[in-house]
Amino acid sequence: MAGCGFETRNKHAAAVCETRTMARVAARTAQRVARKLKDAVPGDVLDDIYRCATKRQVGVSLKYMLDFGAFPIERQMIVSAQFLHKELPVRLAHRVVEVDNLPLGLSTKPPVAKVRDWYIESFRELREFPEVKDMKDEAKLTDLLRKIKTRHNNVVPMMALGVNMLKKELNAEDEEGLGKLPEIHQFLDGFYMSRIGIRMLIGQHISLHDPPREDYIGLICKKVCPVKVAEEAIEDARSICYREYGDAPDVQIYGNSGFTFAYVPEHLHHMLFELIKNSLRAVQDRFVDDMERIAPPIRIIVAEGEEDVTIKVSDEGGGIPRSGMPKIWTYLYSTAKFPAINLMAEEDIGSGPSVLAGYGYGLPISRLYARYFGGDLQIISMEGYGTDAYLHVNRLADGQEPLP
Repeated sequence: MAGCGFETRNKHAAAVCETRTMARVAARTAQRVARKLKDAVPGDVLDDIYRCATKRQVGVSLKYMLDFGAFPIERQMIVSAQFLHKELPVRLAHRVVEVDNLPLGLSTKPPVAKVRDWYIESFRELREFPEVKDMKDEAKLTDLLRKIKTRHNNVVPMMALGVNMLKKELNAEDEEGLGKLPEIHQFLDGFYMSRIGIRMLIGQHISLHDPPREDYIGLICKKVCPVKVAEEAIEDARSICYREYGDAPDVQIYGNSGFTFAYVPEHLHHMLFELIKNSLRAVQDRFVDDMERIAPPIRIIVAEGEEDVTIKVSDEGGGIPRSGMPKIWTYLYSTAKFPAINLMAEEDIGSGPSVLAGYGYGLPISRLYARYFGGDLQIISMEGYGTDAYLHVNRLADGQEPLP
């Protein structure tokens, strides 16, 4: 027995040594690639990136977007364009510097380098764009913003591909390995939060050019009905469940269908869809082979508070072990059997995979969407019974962007 323990300790020590050696090699590789990047990017552009990265990012609130976009007259549109022309390069520069200095060689992964190149290209285009002085300039900048928004459509799946490559390289599928990479999770939280903000600012400005929609100010709806959004999310999630299992548990909603508040309905739908989808899968997996019992329904409760609108999604899908709770918020953990990102060849990175669903990103990204406007997402699980998800949405609309 003593010999077995000694052997186990030796194997553990060897594994730790191997991981550290791999990390040192990855770090040296990252440094070499960084030098090549400096040679590839003109010195004046690189200096400009680092200069902008030292500037403070300016956050805005949902209330500010509502008030500012309520009357999109020419002066308002010009001021909005001037703000974006000045602010977006700062935010992009912060991300470029971060992406270029990631630990454990993540910066060297081809998909991550591709994302960095997209950010650099967008940064250069905005910096080369002349000062916005009139509506003609504003229209040209808006066209550029549309181009930039399209370019960055696949940033999340591309980063996921790069992280998946790192995961394989470091053999970090086990719980212990995941716990050793908090800096990666911290970076991804900040990176994706910044992306949400950038796309919100660009999307809001672009949408103010679209034909007016009742109760909408850009992307923001002044009268979002959470019960209605939940019904739409249920329909979408159950259709996926039907496609995967041939059946889907019922979902019951409790709440005031006449209640509305100001929010971005696409954000709310995204968060609810992920929560409902997870609950449907958990319940279906637990009762799929049980011929004696009918799968219990998933319950959604919408509560109207003075500060928050809280939406609770409850299921009886068996819950999550307490030891597994930290994993649900990580980007390096997935229960998907055949993730699409695993099927891509490293050289076939083009514009990135077109979809990213069920690959361990649903809950972390949903929590970021909630926190972007001052809300939050909490998961409480009872192993052996089920899980309750509490989505808190700030209805005061006065929270500033939590910029990384």
